[in-house]
Amino acid sequence: MTAPQRLREASRLRATQWPMVCGLTLLWLLLWGTPTPANVVTGVLVALLVVLVFPLPPVEKQARAHPLGILRFAVRFVLDLVVSSWRINRYMLALGRPRCAVLAVKMRCPGDLMLTVTAVAVTAVPGSTVLEVDRRSGTLYLHVLGGESEEEQARARRDALRLETRVVEAFGTDADVAAIRASEAAEEVFGRWR
Repeated sequence: MTAPQRLREASRLRATQWPMVCGLTLLWLLLWGTPTPANVVTGVLVALLVVLVFPLPPVEKQARAHPLGILRFAVRFVLDLVVSSWRINRYMLALGRPRCAVLAVKMRCPGDLMLTVTAVAVTAVPGSTVLEVDRRSGTLYLHVLGGESEEEQARARRDALRLETRVVEAFGTDADVAAIRASEAAEEVFGRWR
């Protein structure tokens, strides 16, 4: 690495640490209770010392907001809430107890952030709950209401994967979106040969 590259890297590192300096200064002011000029200067100096002595590793950007994807996600999420609530009402009003199933659904974009947001979204839809998340394999274990037939289990898996697609299209990086698209294209080709 040449000297100008090192200088640019160091200035970029310093630019990413300024929010930390501001946050630590604010914390210092909250601890002292009064924002006097001496407390502000002391807070900035202590924050700079902490940031220089204990530097944090750079944070990877794991998400990107896509406004159209967020709108699609929100609209479809509300629709999923309505449809799932109707299904639960149908199960509750039917005679007998509805059968449940525990399903393993392997996610196609197993990054921590996308896996977490997908798990929260799946759990927020009535009738399904995430029991466990296997980070290594990127698998969600779901408890679904009304999963007695193979058709209903396949529908629950499809719903979870479609929800993952909408989450990635709303909040994923370009690499995440490309991975989802490639996976969907491969599934479409594979589905034709079945």
